[in-house]
Amino acid sequence: MKLRLACAGAILVGSVMAGLCGSAGAVDGVSFEAGQGDGATMGRLGLQWNFGKQWLKGERWHVGGYWDLSLGHWRRDALPGQNDNLSEIGLTPVLRLQQNDNTGLYGEIGVGAHLLSKTSLGSKRFSTSFQFGDHLGVGYRFGAKGALDLGIRYQHLSNASIKQPNNGINFTQVRLQYWF
Repeated sequence: MKLRLACAGAILVGSVMAGLCGSAGAVDGVSFEAGQGDGATMGRLGLQWNFGKQWLKGERWHVGGYWDLSLGHWRRDALPGQNDNLSEIGLTPVLRLQQNDNTGLYGEIGVGAHLLSKTSLGSKRFSTSFQFGDHLGVGYRFGAKGALDLGIRYQHLSNASIKQPNNGINFTQVRLQYWF
């Protein structure tokens, strides 16, 4: 079962990546994030593609954004017979208020879709494998051409009441990103 899920996840990631870009060279960034919340820990790897647009551009600031494709793993203490971990894949469009030279402070917001490998984590139950993930974040881009990005996020995942009960989960995350 785990092997089938891993294969299905790999096929889904590959399909989404192929649809978003013509080649792997089109990837604009990579990220790692780690976090805690609601008794669980999580880690996530991601790939990013810039929207390539600047909205509401002023003298120093604009709204830009990127697609964030991520693969994550969560852990939580569990009693015998309960799941103590699960994996997830997510795709999130992110809007970011940032300086025109892509360095310095920024704020961002994102709302996307996540698919969980299991519908339980310890004593926490999710009614559906499909979850919406929304986050608010702040951070700082620095280094040559703003290539390094360090941020903190608050993320909430739930099924938006598609099915009851709607037991969501919240994470506070630290994120390190490298922009090519």
